[in-house]
Amino acid sequence: MTANTSATEVALAAPARRARWAVAVLRTSRPRQWPKNLLVFAAPLAGATLGRRDGLVYAMAAAAAFGLASVAVYFANDVADAERDRRHPRKRHRPVASGELPRQHAIVLAAGCALAGLAAGLLIAEPLLIATVAAYLSLSFLYSWRLKQVPVIELLFVASGFLLRVLGGAAATHVPPSGWFLLVCSLGALGVALAKRYSELTSLGAEAVAHRPVMRWYRPAALRLSQIAVGAGMIAAYLAWAASEYPDARPWHLASALPLAAALVRFAILTGRRTAAPVEDLLTRDGPMLACEACWLALFVAGL
Repeated sequence: MTANTSATEVALAAPARRARWAVAVLRTSRPRQWPKNLLVFAAPLAGATLGRRDGLVYAMAAAAAFGLASVAVYFANDVADAERDRRHPRKRHRPVASGELPRQHAIVLAAGCALAGLAAGLLIAEPLLIATVAAYLSLSFLYSWRLKQVPVIELLFVASGFLLRVLGGAAATHVPPSGWFLLVCSLGALGVALAKRYSELTSLGAEAVAHRPVMRWYRPAALRLSQIAVGAGMIAAYLAWAASEYPDARPWHLASALPLAAALVRFAILTGRRTAAPVEDLLTRDGPMLACEACWLALFVAGL
């Protein structure tokens, strides 16, 4: 009876272990971060065209490519940061840091997702998409290995991930983005990176340095001032882009700067509350912020 019971328990435990492993893989792949890859549609949306024939299919391929590449980066980052994550109040529960997902498995999954992301560019025979995905992977892995320890430079590398998604979507659809539009995207990405560091520094206090050594070079007041200055520069660049649009679109896009500015003000207020919540949640789970974003999108689309 004991032997049969033990065999039954083992048989039932195997599916449970596989299920826990699958959940750990899904958690490490950060599904809540996947909407970032919709930035590949930014250039076609701003240009009011999908570019080449079947441009939507090419844009979706670009989104899939960056989605896979970003998942590869998440796996690699969690392996590299496992020791520091164990000292973080929230990140210590990540599967690699907690031991739910073995380190070796995470490395294999990172390599597989990276190759799959590059293969998406090969699938649609678009060399520029392959180049942007390769640049994203190279910069991200270089960031994890070394550059995350270099102040200011590491902020620029975090922001570059957003910009490369925009460039990848433009490359896949053959829609060349304007210089002003790229500046808006770059400043917006840098503003988010600054907000991340400010939130970490103010919520973790002295523990922030133990979690991320580069934080010893930052001061809350300087990060806060930089975030406000970058936000103001983003609005100025957005107005310059809107003013250069076609006459029929220009009034709508100029008007859309108002809810965009309101969203940036709301974002600054939320990040100033010294919360440990991820910055992405502030953009997607706050009612007034969502209202500003919806108003901006409605005016933006009306001008297309």
